[in-house]
Parts: sequence; structure tokens; C-alpha cells
Amino acid sequence: MVDIYDKLRKIEDMVHNGDYFVINRPRQYGKTTTMYMLEQALKDKYLILSISFEGIGDLIFEKEQSFSKTILKIFADSIEFNYEKYAAFLYEMAAEVNDLKDVSKAITKFCKIIDRNVVIFIDEVDKSSNNQLFLSFLGMLRNKFLLRQQGKDKTFHSVILAGVYDIKNLKLKLRQGEEKKYNSPWNIAVNFNIDMSFNAEEISTMLKKYSDDKNISMDIEKISEKLHFYTNGYPFLVSRICQIIDEDLMLDNENSWSVEDIDRSVKAILKESNTLFDDLIKNVENNEELKEYIFELIINGNEKTFNIDNPIINLGVVFGYFQNINGRVKISNRIFQERLYNYFSSKLENKTDMSNYNFRENFIMNNQLDFEKILLRFQQFIKEQYSSIDAKFIEREGRLIFLAFIKPIINGVGFDFKEVQVSEEKRLDVVVTFFSHKYLVELKMWRGPEYHERGLKQLSDYLDIQGLDTGYLVIYNFNKGKEYKEERVTCEGKEIFVVYV
Repeated sequence: MVDIYDKLRKIEDMVHNGDYFVINRPRQYGKTTTMYMLEQALKDKYLILSISFEGIGDLIFEKEQSFSKTILKIFADSIEFNYEKYAAFLYEMAAEVNDLKDVSKAITKFCKIIDRNVVIFIDEVDKSSNNQLFLSFLGMLRNKFLLRQQGKDKTFHSVILAGVYDIKNLKLKLRQGEEKKYNSPWNIAVNFNIDMSFNAEEISTMLKKYSDDKNISMDIEKISEKLHFYTNGYPFLVSRICQIIDEDLMLDNENSWSVEDIDRSVKAILKESNTLFDDLIKNVENNEELKEYIFELIINGNEKTFNIDNPIINLGVVFGYFQNINGRVKISNRIFQERLYNYFSSKLENKTDMSNYNFRENFIMNNQLDFEKILLRFQQFIKEQYSSIDAKFIEREGRLIFLAFIKPIINGVGFDFKEVQVSEEKRLDVVVTFFSHKYLVELKMWRGPEYHERGLKQLSDYLDIQGLDTGYLVIYNFNKGKEYKEERVTCEGKEIFVVYV
């Protein structure tokens, strides 16, 4: 496990201060693990009521009486093993309550008989955040908190809610036709600003423990940085990539990890089905506005100003898909970005038959790609399959068509990594690895000779960064009377093969 001591210490300080707060982070972001570790750190000083609304069902929310009785029983269940006497008191109170007013009185009595402060954890809290009874329960806790501040009540010392959505700002409802709620019952909560992603140094603590335990040698610093490069510290992705190496990729006689193992594991994770990716695709499929926004962002390279008040940006942040980089909206990590590219290209493959053009064996020799041949074949495909009446479609989908064209050629062996370079030309750089070989392809729109010369210089600089002498350039030209041509140019000592489509 990653050492998150510093994060836990900050959260503990919030509990010691008597804060009420919400740990709202995306799916599989370590919320439940953090809550467990926090409970272990606090249990000697506080009485912890730790519950989860996962799988609790909707029946308890049908009537106030049943909810009131059940919530006290759930509290009792959480402490019965270690605090049988206190649990018995809650069970007894549960039999007597009929409404939330009675629950409030029961909580006051309970907190008075305990010889220490009581802290409550509620995990998966947004499973019930659209239920008015639950919102009323939060409102009751808020009222008791305010009365405690005035010295007029006894209640929980600290309340910690965990879920995807921020309960103190119930502005989002994902189901169509549902009324949006702007009046929060939880505005007493303090902001939870602790970064729960892992930086490279934190990732290295996990790798160090693993290498010591399994007697595995590795360059911990380089591998940690590579893991962070792909995941941006998303906890599930960090752990899953390492798990794939350990359980699926390592041979029995191997005792070392390399940076290349991370690349191999990323290829594997991008092909698998898991709940995180299932949620990603489901959320994109179910929201056309979000889907269109992501398409324009990563395929067409449109710059988007980050404004958290924009509902689509807000939703993307809540889901963990967007981040704010220098005031611009960016996909939060390269794994999500690649998965979304694959999703969009597969949707295009369903509409366009390329099989007569991109048969992979035509482009492979001695474990190398004939990339010039690939680009010339792609040029032929565009020329023969798309006429001038498709210009608007090509302008929107052109990059995606190329990604869909190349994927069957490298699938299973190679790996393509895409990154939009924001400039006047909106370049999309595609770095393809195939066995031990690397190929850099740049896709851009024709914006005239001046931009073209500037783009060649940028590409040669990028080739230098990648340690390559040869690069490839696909230029989409939407001018009338355009010429389908290819050329070979030299720029600052780099050879660049250019095709126009």
C-alpha cells in the first residue's frame, strides 16, 4: 500500500477540530480505504460509528418511522462487537423512536453516556442523497451541530461523509426529469481540500515495500515517475497497473521490474473490462453533452477554459475525468484519455469498413512497421472512400479516422499514445511503439505555408525530445482543388515524410 500518513494526519486534525466534512472523490479513488485507515488511527481516542449505505436498499427511506428505527440499529450494529453495552443502549432506543425528533433525542442521550467523543463515518453516502428523508436526517445533524456551538445540545464530535458527490452542494441530479436541489442540508461542512491522488514520491513508498517483501529489484524512482505519467496518481489505476505486472506479466523466474513493464501493463489495462472503465463509458454514453465536450477536447483539440460553474465541467470533475491545468480543461490522466480514444475510434469502426486498406500483414517486416506505406495507404483510403461532399465530416472526424485506421495494424503488439498540442494548427501527436521501435506521427490541419513551416520546426524539436531522426506528418487540407500528394522534407537534420489528405 502507498504510505498516506501525511494525508491521514491532515484528516485527523480536522476530526480533532470537531469538523463536519465530506470526502467526495471519484469512483475507486481510495475513499473507503482512507476511511478504514482513519478509523484505525482514531479508535483509541474516539468511539467510532462506522457505517455504509452500500446495499442498504431503499425500503428504509419509505417512512420516517422505519428510517428512524433502522438508522439507530445500524449504528448499534457497527459497535456491537467491541462495545456491547453501548450497542444495547442504541438497540433499546431504536425500539422507542418514531421520528427524527426522537432520533435527535436518542443521539443526545447516547453522547452523554459515552466517556469519550463520538465520531461517525458514513461511506457511500450519495447512494441515498436523492432521498428527502436522508436529507432531513442531515438537516437534523446540522441543527444539533449549531445548537452544540451555542452550548445547548450534545451530539457527535465530528461527522465524515464519503461519496462521489459533495452533499453540501446538491446541485446535480443525473436522472432525467429529476428536480435539481440547490438548498443544501449540509452547509455547515468545511471544505475538504486534501489531495488524495498519489504523487511519484508516494507511489515509491508502495514499490519500496513491495520490492523488499518480494525481493524484486527495480529502479523505484523511474518506475514511480512512469506510473504517475500514465495515471496522474489515480489510486485504482496505480494499484491495478502494478497488480497486472505482479500477477500476469512476470515469469516465475523473474526478479526485476523495468520501465517497459509499465508500458506492457498499460497495454493490458486498456484492453480489460473493469468497473472504473465501465462507469467511464456508461457516463459518456448516457450524457450526449458530456460526450460531445470530450470529443471536441481530445479529438479536435479545442481549447476549453476551466470554469467549475459550467455544469458539464463540474460533472467531469465530479467523475474524475477533468482537471484544471493552467486554467484549461484537460483529461485527468493518460489512461482515461487512451480509453476514450479507443471508445470513439471503435464507434467509428462500426460505421466505416477499412478492412480492404489496413490489413496489418501488409505493413510489417522484421518486427518493424513500414510507416510510409501505412500513410500512403491511408491517403488512398481517404481519396477513394470520402468525396468532397464529406469535407465537413472529415474536418470533424479526420483525426479519429486515422486512429481507427492504424489501430488494427498495431493492435496486440504496439501501443499508440496521443497528445493534443494546442497551437494555431491544433496538432495531435501520436507516438507509436511497435516491439522495440518508436514512430512519431503528427496530425494537423492545413493553415497555410507560414504555419506549415512553423509546424515542421515544432515537429523536428519533438523528434529530438523523443530521440528520433525520422518523423511522419499527416496534413488535412480542406481547400477546394486540393492535391493528394506526399513529400519528403528535411528540417534541422530531421527527415519528415509528409502526406496530404
